[in-house]
Amino acid sequence: MFVCRGTGATGAALRIYFRNQTAICGQAWRFLSTQTEGEIRIAKVLKEKFPLASSLKVVDISGGCGAMYEVHIESSEFTGKRTVQQHQLVNQALKDEIQGMHGLRIFTDIPKQ
Repeated sequence: MFVCRGTGATGAALRIYFRNQTAICGQAWRFLSTQTEGEIRIAKVLKEKFPLASSLKVVDISGGCGAMYEVHIESSEFTGKRTVQQHQLVNQALKDEIQGMHGLRIFTDIPKQ
């Protein structure tokens, strides 16, 4: 398998067939692989801290090295809280994990009723 490096549109789910082997650019590889240990660990912590979460997604956006994650969480536990307060709750829940990261993107939402 050949792996090419690309950004922007090239980093989208682009597959190029070359000599009966697949070259996979950028993020397409992530769609074909399983969750990383870091993603699983962070998701477990968030599920424990936010048991009412109706949606949870954790993605290692560092390319698999665990330096940066993106968290999407939807929970009724955020009802009545401003966005900054919701993010503070997530940061508090992940305080031990954050120490080993370079960055964390947080997206929170309240379930639509």
